[in-house]
Amino acid sequence: MLCTRCRIRTAVTDDGLCTFCSGTRPPPPDGAMAPVAGAGLGLGLGPGSGPGPDSGGWGVGTWPRSPVGLSRAVIALLGCVIASDLFVIGAGLHLRGLWEGLAADESLNIYTGPGLRAQELYDRAGAAQTAAFLATGVLFIIWFHRTRRNAEVFESGVQRMGPGWAVGGWFVPIANLWFPYRVASGIWEASVRLHPDGGWRTVPKTVLNLWWGGWVVSVLVSRIAVSQWDRAREPEQVSDAAALVAAADALDAVAAVLAIVFVRAVTRMQVERAGTRQAATVPERAAPGATAP
Repeated sequence: MLCTRCRIRTAVTDDGLCTFCSGTRPPPPDGAMAPVAGAGLGLGLGPGSGPGPDSGGWGVGTWPRSPVGLSRAVIALLGCVIASDLFVIGAGLHLRGLWEGLAADESLNIYTGPGLRAQELYDRAGAAQTAAFLATGVLFIIWFHRTRRNAEVFESGVQRMGPGWAVGGWFVPIANLWFPYRVASGIWEASVRLHPDGGWRTVPKTVLNLWWGGWVVSVLVSRIAVSQWDRAREPEQVSDAAALVAAADALDAVAAVLAIVFVRAVTRMQVERAGTRQAATVPERAAPGATAP
């Protein structure tokens, strides 16, 4: 029977609640204790932000690790991806204009002078775009894997795929259009901050769906555009292919913007969830100056 409150986990109490909603979760192993509530959560915001027995709620094993530093680096690199997309769009449209001129006047020679320089600029823009994409992809997957590990700590019962798929799911042909989304969906659900009474709270997956939809569309259009570019031989074909490649690059920039929104949203939710987890597990402490009876 499912829990009568969250409708997700198995009920274990007489009143139909799971261990999470009933507040009967087992304590941390080996007598481990949660850090002090209100500490800096490892964000460098004051006392408790560094390692040690009184540090914030980020750690290893039974405690999540802060994704904040990684998220900032990922967002910065996504900004580089957007800039490189705009660069390659401008260079590509300039080159397309030259090919359109050749289609109208076959006596033109675009393989020397301005045409050669335009092609060289486009090649450099493409190299910069590729470098930005690869660097961002590596760091994003590291961030993605960390948030998946944190989700396992927050709520393992809603995870549809193991933590390893946060990395491997991106490299499986065809399945990489779906597996990472399933991982991200589990991360999103586990990272949602609970109600004050410990009940499950649902947050719409609009940001998640927009990010993933933008990514899939960008990938598919890019593959079509590259295929058309490789097959183009006549000036008109090259011009049309260049326009499609520019559109694909524009979609990639949009997908990068949506990725920034997604990264910020998940990171913020995990910070809030870690704070809630601290407050819920820290034992009561005696008030300053209190004495035993």
